[in-house]
Amino acid sequence: MIRIISGKYKGRRIKAPKKLPVRPTTDMAKEALFNILRHQFHFSGVRALDLFAGTGNISYELASRGCPDITAVDGNHHCIRFIQETAQSFDFPIQTVKSDVYSFMSRTHHQGYDIVFADPPYDFELEAFEKIATLCFEHQLLSDQGLLVIEHSKHTKLDHLPYFEDTRHYGGNAFSFFSPDATDDSEE
Repeated sequence: MIRIISGKYKGRRIKAPKKLPVRPTTDMAKEALFNILRHQFHFSGVRALDLFAGTGNISYELASRGCPDITAVDGNHHCIRFIQETAQSFDFPIQTVKSDVYSFMSRTHHQGYDIVFADPPYDFELEAFEKIATLCFEHQLLSDQGLLVIEHSKHTKLDHLPYFEDTRHYGGNAFSFFSPDATDDSEE
């Protein structure tokens, strides 16, 4: 069960089919993440990209908070169909793309997202997490003040990557933040 924690649809519950191959972000971690994001962004003007969107949990939270432009990408047909149906029933401004995330990142012509959120499977190899950050910056998916957030297990370390800013831990979850503004300590 997905619970929207804030915004216009606060408290609404969305029941996802059990057959979806997903691990939704926990309410505790999601609430902590959005507490960080709301201090950096006015959601009413945000363009967001939700990679490995799964159930659409993060996309729904963004939409409930007034985000007018959300793209959700996932390689699973059932996940995309569920997000489409949910977005339509709530009238959420979510466009869906069924694609391998890395292919999408490499070929999309859309740039200047304010928030890029990626929630790949926790059992990915380190190189797969690194590739998300690399493609995001190589293809200039972020706006100048944008933020890449990668959700991962607390055991995965991404602080060695360029544009790294911070990692926050919430139980077994962690969020690593990357920004075009981040300074590379190795250059000093």
